[in-house]
Amino acid sequence: MTGHHTLHPAPPTAAVEAALDRAVELARCGPRHDRNPRVGCVLLDPEGVTVGEGFHAGHGTPHAEAVALAAAGDSARGTTAVVTLEPCSHHGRTPPCADALVAAGITQVVYAGADPTHAGGGARVLREAGVVVREHRHTGAEQVVADWSRAATLGRPHVTWKVASTLDGRVGAADGTSRWITSPESRAEAHQVRTRVGAVVVGTGTALADDPSLTARDRAGRLLPDQPLRVVVGHRDLPAGSRLGETRAGEMVPGEGNADGWSSGEGPRDDQVSSKEGPVLHLRTHDPAQVLAELRGRGVHSVLLEGGPTLAGAFWRAGLVDELLVHLAPALLGAGPGAVPDLGIGTLADAARLELVDVDRLGPDLQLRLRSVPGPATTRNGSAPTHSAASASTGTAAVHAASSEHAHTPSDQEVP
Repeated sequence: MTGHHTLHPAPPTAAVEAALDRAVELARCGPRHDRNPRVGCVLLDPEGVTVGEGFHAGHGTPHAEAVALAAAGDSARGTTAVVTLEPCSHHGRTPPCADALVAAGITQVVYAGADPTHAGGGARVLREAGVVVREHRHTGAEQVVADWSRAATLGRPHVTWKVASTLDGRVGAADGTSRWITSPESRAEAHQVRTRVGAVVVGTGTALADDPSLTARDRAGRLLPDQPLRVVVGHRDLPAGSRLGETRAGEMVPGEGNADGWSSGEGPRDDQVSSKEGPVLHLRTHDPAQVLAELRGRGVHSVLLEGGPTLAGAFWRAGLVDELLVHLAPALLGAGPGAVPDLGIGTLADAARLELVDVDRLGPDLQLRLRSVPGPATTRNGSAPTHSAASASTGTAAVHAASSEHAHTPSDQEVP
């Protein structure tokens, strides 16, 4: 059905560009870790004057468009809505934003990127109602939803396996020493990486053997503003005096639970602790898929595996690794534990081939960012190794090994 809106002149192009910049600023006010994307909205009258603006404050709260419409009141009629993401058409906890914009008399909508989820399709609804709709690419808007968009496409958090090794792929020496393989520059970058992900994951074996903090800090040891959720996987308890088992500085926070529920199995029992260093979540499970399902339900869009080769190998064999981040030191050991465990590949023809995305120099080291490409050991879309019932079972067993005190190898994370 076509609407009968009176079309008002479009705001000046410069005003729309400025409104997109402002909408991105607003979007960044929303929670970084949430089930929903961070979205900002600005309403412009025909002269380019802002009459209302808003952002999405998190799951269950009004969407950015609804907040902006409420702020504008009757002044919203005849305006242009400038939004960082395509208005939704989904009936959930809140009504569809596309319908709200039509009802408010918005005559034009400019959005920076399409919604890849089932909530998309708002542009079509708006056009059918007679609203002029235009997609206008904006780098800042793309960046603010990048992690959420990737996770939405995958149906789970995006997973990065971080490796710090010597040139011959060793994460420790034959005598067990493992710090420091890479340079101060690499370790500083590793802390920056932690600020950009939703969660850092290790097994209880690494947590007990290395007692890492998994926080993001500057070179002076000060905590950085953005801290990841610190996740420990495995059934064993951590000592109260350990960095990840400390409860005295924080309070127990009941978990919100997985939005999709557990389909089978025991499901993790969780103990989440909050402190000034950021929350700690203990997931009592050995199933990589359950770990990601639980984190998805908590609004985590990106995961960094730092728990050594055994844990990361379990995720890889379960088909749940999307990217490798390798810090390569110009050093040779010739012996000692390797960065990559047995992946079950018996012949060169089945090798897991990787695409080199970019290379950066960090002091004397190299940082390689890679993703898998289609082949015998990857899925059809090249996002991860083949995921079969056998590989999933092997992945679960490997997580169990990673959480065992008798199976610890030096962690490749290098950053306590």
